[in-house]
Amino acid sequence: MTILVLSTTIFAAEKPERASLTAEGKKLEEHYSKMLADLREEITLLEPEVDEKKKAEFTKQFGALEDVTPITKTVMANEVTLKYGPGNPAYVEKQKEVLTAARAVMEDIEVFLASENQQATMAKFALLTHATPSRLAGFAQEGEEEKALIEKLFNDDKLVVQAMTLGGASGGNYGQAMRRYTAIQKATDRSHEGFFQVWALAVSLQYTGDTYVYPDVPAAESLVNYYLNYLKAYDDGILDPAFSELGGTGWNYRFVFPDSYTLEDIDWMRKVLRNYRPDHTCLEYRWRYCRIVRSDIPYTSGVDRSGMPADLSNIQKFFLEGGICGPRAFVGQISGYAFGIPSRRAPSPGHGAMAHWTPDGWTTVLGPHFYFCKHINGMPPMDFLLESQAQQDPKGFKQVLMCEWLGQALGEQVPQNYGSSGGFWRLLGFYKRQAIVEDQKIEDIGTTGEELAESNVSSEKEEIEQIEIPEKFQTITVTEDGTITIPVAACRSPKNGEKIRFMESIDGGMQVHYGLAGQRPELLRYTIEIPKAGKYEFSAHVCTVTMDQKFLLRVNRRTLVDVDIPYTKADWMDTEPVELELIEGRNRISFTQYAPNKGISIKFFKLTPVPKTASN
Repeated sequence: MTILVLSTTIFAAEKPERASLTAEGKKLEEHYSKMLADLREEITLLEPEVDEKKKAEFTKQFGALEDVTPITKTVMANEVTLKYGPGNPAYVEKQKEVLTAARAVMEDIEVFLASENQQATMAKFALLTHATPSRLAGFAQEGEEEKALIEKLFNDDKLVVQAMTLGGASGGNYGQAMRRYTAIQKATDRSHEGFFQVWALAVSLQYTGDTYVYPDVPAAESLVNYYLNYLKAYDDGILDPAFSELGGTGWNYRFVFPDSYTLEDIDWMRKVLRNYRPDHTCLEYRWRYCRIVRSDIPYTSGVDRSGMPADLSNIQKFFLEGGICGPRAFVGQISGYAFGIPSRRAPSPGHGAMAHWTPDGWTTVLGPHFYFCKHINGMPPMDFLLESQAQQDPKGFKQVLMCEWLGQALGEQVPQNYGSSGGFWRLLGFYKRQAIVEDQKIEDIGTTGEELAESNVSSEKEEIEQIEIPEKFQTITVTEDGTITIPVAACRSPKNGEKIRFMESIDGGMQVHYGLAGQRPELLRYTIEIPKAGKYEFSAHVCTVTMDQKFLLRVNRRTLVDVDIPYTKADWMDTEPVELELIEGRNRISFTQYAPNKGISIKFFKLTPVPKTASN
């Protein structure tokens, strides 16, 4: 049996080793320790008066949460016991009473919550507490440049408040975060203002390790490379239209860069979605981009990847044969990352899934609800969801932090078990988050594709939409040398089915995708007027992400021809020509794939006359 325990923290739990300090480092530690002590003393004097009856009622109500009866559910074939959090209806009902009591207290401290005069003081205290004087000193003692980075941070009140509002530096590594942030700002002037600045700071706070993705490249250099890559993709119109408007405090920008995927894989996934499945780039946000998992990464166990080409990345290998939950979640994640959609891993008992941002809120994909996940970005899953919701209200969220920072200065305990225990002020911060969600009418949008977690069959019937195809994309052309170009949409009755999907190409043309959905083959039928009988070389302009494929041509109802499909790695490429004997006048050619098949996208077919020689 798995017991799911939820706790509330601003930062992921961490117990860093104490830095080994030089003589200079010890002086710096004393300096930062005194700064911390002075700030603590100053902040404790700010504690506002609270009506004792209201305080007692709030304390009584959240204390009663411990008496809520747990429930047991089966999730991904595992028994999960839930006591704390929205997954337990009884807990939800009781917490409404706690929130009512918390609101009564908040009415007494409106002046304190609305004050902005002490925000920088409180934010510096929170930063020093999280970083610890020892860790800051350990970084600053490395040299004058490192010491200057810490001083630059503390001398910029606005930056300190922003950094702490965005969630602080992972692992408390503020010096490392400043090094990355400064490197990005040196690399491009655009990172100094607007959402570009928020994005630069957020990713610098998120990724503070010695390296980022590339083990032989310093983290600052690596993050700069990612930032510039994404900046170019933004300028080229490749990133999602919502990238510049992720909203709220900007907290979501922490998660726009991948947690482990290379730029080569990022660029490749952009090519996959833009060339191979452009229709997935304009879906509603629950399935936008990550729909590629549902269409092209079948749930398959026992896949042997040892014989696959060594020059392929793991992501490319997952497309060849599919995989179980992990590979599918990885592909879903990187599909969002490639276009600037904030994404995270969302593991649950016995299962790997993902979570990503939408304009309506975060959703778990191909797995159970946040209730049943183990952690998201190192946080209890429901705390992550609540944080994402509360961060949508910048003004209200600063009031959350005012409560938490005061509680820290008073030495209070961190809230635990989704608001059922903890220090008074810090719990008020937790319930201020819930008040934001209630006041802003922010809804939990639930799961996406949960029934597909370990299955290829959806319980929901998919509606197949038809599109209008302009005549210019259905017109067969003949050049002076007799070469015939047949747009893929020039077929008889160009309609979408289970396997066949017509769609607009990224370049404004038209293409068709013949997918692996459905059990029965579908046909594309073409009628072509041949000006002169003879032999023609047939080729198709195709895009693929898998190997070892063939398609079948049926010519004039009697001739069957196999055509090898190249592995194009998501580029556009022509198939090797095959020779067809065609009659003058009307010829009929039909295209299909053998079942079971893999995916292929096609833009057009070509028939090129074979010159006559003495031998033919």
